[in-house]
Order: sequence, then structure tokens, then C-alpha cells
Amino acid sequence: MADRWVLALAEDGGADVAPLGPDGLPAAPVRREPDPARAVRDRPGVTRWVWRSTAEVYPHLLAAGVRVERCYDIEDAESLLLGHEGRSGEPHAAAAALARLRGGPVPSDPPQRAAEPGAQSPLFEPRGTHLPLTDLVAVYAEQQRRHDLSAHPDRMRLLTAAESAGMLVAAEMNRAGLPWRADVHREVLHDLLGERYPGGGEPRRLAELADEVSAAFGRRVRPDLPADVIKAFAQAGIRLRSTRRWAIESIDHPAVKPLLAYKKLYRVWVAHGWSWLQTWVREGRFRPEFVAGGTVTGRWVTNGGGALQIPKVIRRAVVADPGWRLVVADADQMEPRVLAAISRDPGLMEVAGRESDLYQAVSERAFSGDRAQAKLAVLGAVYGQTAGDGLKNLAALRRRFPRAVAYVDDAARAGEEGRLVRTWLGRTCPPAAGPDDDPTGEAGLPQDEAPDTAGLAEWVPGSGYASTDARARGRFARNFVVQGSAADWALLMLAALRQTCAGLAAELVFFQHDEVIVHCPQEEADTIVTAIREAATLAGRLTFGETPVRFPFTTAVVECYADAK
Repeated sequence: MADRWVLALAEDGGADVAPLGPDGLPAAPVRREPDPARAVRDRPGVTRWVWRSTAEVYPHLLAAGVRVERCYDIEDAESLLLGHEGRSGEPHAAAAALARLRGGPVPSDPPQRAAEPGAQSPLFEPRGTHLPLTDLVAVYAEQQRRHDLSAHPDRMRLLTAAESAGMLVAAEMNRAGLPWRADVHREVLHDLLGERYPGGGEPRRLAELADEVSAAFGRRVRPDLPADVIKAFAQAGIRLRSTRRWAIESIDHPAVKPLLAYKKLYRVWVAHGWSWLQTWVREGRFRPEFVAGGTVTGRWVTNGGGALQIPKVIRRAVVADPGWRLVVADADQMEPRVLAAISRDPGLMEVAGRESDLYQAVSERAFSGDRAQAKLAVLGAVYGQTAGDGLKNLAALRRRFPRAVAYVDDAARAGEEGRLVRTWLGRTCPPAAGPDDDPTGEAGLPQDEAPDTAGLAEWVPGSGYASTDARARGRFARNFVVQGSAADWALLMLAALRQTCAGLAAELVFFQHDEVIVHCPQEEADTIVTAIREAATLAGRLTFGETPVRFPFTTAVVECYADAK
């Protein structure tokens, strides 16, 4: 039996399947199967399934207890290829790809489906038009040709395979859910916020803090309304542009302390309060919809639920099942390690290959042992902190690690000039930051808490963001080559870890950027710790080739997520 098959869902609920030959074309007649899950189950020798969309097919298979080893997601591949060709933003659905191939009018992509809060195993409604298997194969064959035309075909093929693997991981995590104790969550909310008042108003502690804020100003002030707070401070002779924490915490005024306390608790109440608990937690599991590659950089997002921003205090509700454990692993100093690998800077690679703390090693090379200064310098180089002390730090870093700094400088220059910038494997950043990405890692925060990005970019309907400052584009591109390459590495790490978990009871239940959680029986915990370490090493070698750079994790085996940090 061929190890690669194509599967196309049919409108009657069945599926058409066929084996693919070395040329990517059907190697046998197409067969109609009444049940897609059975079609896959009956072909255990198939190691890779080619289909239109993992989000369309795989939840159906998982609901039927069918797991696949590998897949090729045509629509995800189309998105990656379009970006690489400088055509980001064009429709990437299979129907659009087919229309481009045949020279016809290109249809728009269907709108994103809303998340299904608390769903046990969502059977997604198909998005877009069903395509016959022969049409899918035509698009697939054209994509193989386009991979060959990319700047680094082998890397681009690896990126496509890694992203498709990430789609499988995301679907399986959506199915498994994150263990969640609703009773513990309610206790936490009561301890923090006090009693709930009838009618859905603010709980007792928030109401008390709001009264304290108003008393400090001598008039009624709504602390949840930034305009009201700014006006109150102005009447007190203090001018503010923002009510974010960093803008008010140093002000000498009696309203500051209760206001900061209010803002912290208000965020918990709105983002993870009783309503959130009722909406998103069912039968002991929190099931946000993880979306692999949901941002320009390749970082994951969630379609509802705010899973990537769970406050530490709320993490007390994330508790392993009886007899099970949570293996929580954080990648150590990912950004400088990735920068070392992609820049091939000899000095930084040597430092990133040591067993010792990377920032401390950098500090001994360039900052007289001042670890804090070294960390600021390295992150400043990645994020574009080039003013004030940042400029001095960057100069010191450039003297010791010239190739590393030159690498991000070149990316920034390309961004400023409107050129395409790519990760190590070939994920491509459009000339200006896209609307779906957030290089600060603060996506989804309440507006009052998000970083101040005024003046960096403005939204142009139908065109994405048009930067008002070329330097802002450069800062984004500088960050993109590191963060995006880190996302590429993480996909391969997850794929390797998924393979290990396939032979165990363990299940991947959470992932965000540099952190992964595996839920497993207690007796499998040591195996998972080893598997994470080995997956990180393998991913480093597959992504960046043979380098001395290490990608270690700090790993904790705990019953409660909050105890991991």
C-alpha cells in the first residue's frame, strides 16, 4: 500500500480517497467511502494523509477514535506559499488556489467560524466549497512545484510539514482539553473578589475599591472607564495620556493604590470570572480552540477563551486528574538561542551551547558580569531597543557578537525598505505588520492594559496595517526573524513530542510560544520529561542544522499548574 493518500470529504458525508504515487498523482482509481473515519482506520499503513483542511477533517476522525501519523494541509500550505511569494493576504482556501491555477476569478476565503465554548468535541462545519479529489490533487501537485521554486526548497518543505503537524497537535489538544477544577476556580474568585451581587454587577471587592478611588478624588469616578480616570487626575493637576499601570504607578496620589488594585482584579473578573467559567469549562476540562500558526510570526492563538493569558492566580484551578501529573516545560532563553542559530555567530553559538545560564555567559563576555544588563541588551537587539541605554548596550553586544547583531540589523533594514523578511525555514513577513499579529505578546489584553503602540501603525481596510513609521516596520522585521524562527522550531519540537505521547496514555494539553504542558499518569512523568528534552534537541537539529546551540527546558512535574513557577 502507498504510504501517502489523498482524502476529500464529499457533500453526502462520505469521502473520496486514492493513493498518491511519487509524482503526486493518483496511483489507483478513486474510491468512495461512506465514512471518512473508517476510510482512514482501514488503511493503517498510510503515514501521511493529504487533505484540504485539518480543521475540516481531523476533528471528525478524532471523535471516532482515529488518529493519523502525519498530514499535509493544502490550505495551510497555500497560505505559507503565498507569503513566501510576496502575496500575503490573498485568499488561501483550496477553491482560491484552484481558481488561480486555472486562471479563473478567485473567490474570497470564507469567514472564520466562531469558537464553540465548552464543546466536548466540535464537529466543525465545513468551511468553503467541497472540492472533488481530482481538483485537490491538481492544487497539491502545483504546490509541490512552487515549493521547488522557493528560496530554500528543503527548508520550505520542512516548514510546510511542521505546520501541518502543528495543525494535528492543535486539534488533539482541542479534543483533550486542559484539566480544570471548577470548584477551585470558584473558591479563587470568592477569595479575590468577594460575594457576587444580584444582577451581574461588580462583586463586593471591586465595588469597595471603586468607592476608595472615588473617595480619593473627592467625587464619583468610574475606575473601569479610562476617560473618567484621566479626567479625574487632570482635575487633580496631573496630566495623563494613559491609565495603564506603568503610566500611573509612580504618581503620588491617594487614588493610585486602590486604582491599581481595582485594575488587577477587574481584569480577572472580566477575563476569567464566573461568566468565563460557565462558558468555557465543561466536565472538568477547559477547551479553547487552539489555532496553530494564527499570527504572522507563526505563534499560536486561541479562538476564544483566552487560554494564552491565564493569570497565575487562576492557574490554581488547573489540576491534574487523580493519579496523574502535569509536566510543565518552559524553554530557557529561547530568543538569544534562536538568534545564535540563525545568525551563525561563533561567539553567541558557543555561549548558547554551554550548560550555564546564557545571559550570565553573555554578561561575562560583554557586560562585566552584569546579567541584568546583558539580558536587556540581547532582548533590546531582538526587539529594537536602540535609544538611550539601549544604544550603548547594542554597541557592546555588537563588539562581542557582530554577526548576531548584523543579522537582526539586516532584517530591520529590509523591513524599513519594504522588502520581504523570512524566518530560517521560510515563513515570510509581509512588508508591514499584519492585523493578526502582535509582536509584543500582548494580544487579547484589555485595551487599558495593552502596550502603547500609538504612532506605529494604522489599519487600512482591505490592505492590512500601513505603518506611519518605517522604523516601526523595521522593529517588527527585526523581531520577526527571531520570533518566527522560534515558532518554526517549536512546531518541530511539538511534532517530536507528539510522536512519543502516541505510545503512552499522556496527552498534550497546552502550548504557548515557549511553554508546553503534558497531562500524564504519574508513572509516565519521567518519560515525558526525557521526551521533552530529546524533542527540543531533535527540533534544533532539524530546524537549524548541526550547531552547538542547546535548547534546554526548565521542567516541573506538578499536580497544580500554579506550582510550576
